[in-house]
Amino acid sequence: MEWRDQGILLSARPHGESAAIIEVLTPGRGRHAGVVRGGASRRLAPILQPGAQLDLAWRARLEEHMGVFTVEPVRSRTALAMEDRLALSGLNAVTSLLLFSLPEREAYADLYQRTETLLDLMGARDAWPLAYLRWEMALLRDLGFGLDLSACAVRGARANDLSYVSPRSGRAVSRAGAGDWADRLLPLPPCMLGHGAAPDADIAEGLRTTGFFLHNKLAADLGGKPVPDARARFIARFEARIAQGGTVD
Repeated sequence: MEWRDQGILLSARPHGESAAIIEVLTPGRGRHAGVVRGGASRRLAPILQPGAQLDLAWRARLEEHMGVFTVEPVRSRTALAMEDRLALSGLNAVTSLLLFSLPEREAYADLYQRTETLLDLMGARDAWPLAYLRWEMALLRDLGFGLDLSACAVRGARANDLSYVSPRSGRAVSRAGAGDWADRLLPLPPCMLGHGAAPDADIAEGLRTTGFFLHNKLAADLGGKPVPDARARFIARFEARIAQGGTVD
């Protein structure tokens, strides 16, 4: 059995004296693990960094075996992210959430493309946090926990004042429909609806909402596994940038 594709490196760990076991995300094969012979060598270890874009060839005697990868670098993203500590924490959040949530060897072609686009954006300091929020929304959707922001859950019609998300159903609620229940609902900033500008404070509100569903819906569905700490570190650094007027690296 063998195949060839490009993919995004999610993790690498030592295996034996000189090899490494890597996990990658590919458009056609999903999250896939395999051994890289010589993966701990001086030549390959710098290449096998989370977020790297790799050309991959996988081979195994049987399809259910872990198999062996040969890898060639396409582009490294860690070097760009290292110049911006917020971007590096965002990259780590992305790769950690994918490892946490995706089943092995199940393709998510749209999510793969969104992930590749997001990671490529992380070299642009101000362009990517909104893309990250939308990526979390896509992750929830593709795993069966998508938010329904099409109409008010209370009034049953599309409204111009959609302002909240129900933590129970994931449906949007208008300001008028929320009434006295507003303080029990999650925020729905305009940027989650694709409206207007997306200041960092609004993005942070959106991440509070997606975070609720990651912790209380997705993680619960996965047997109560805790959401990776890498996401919390990213959120903390992003909120610190907001508090300090966008000056935190």
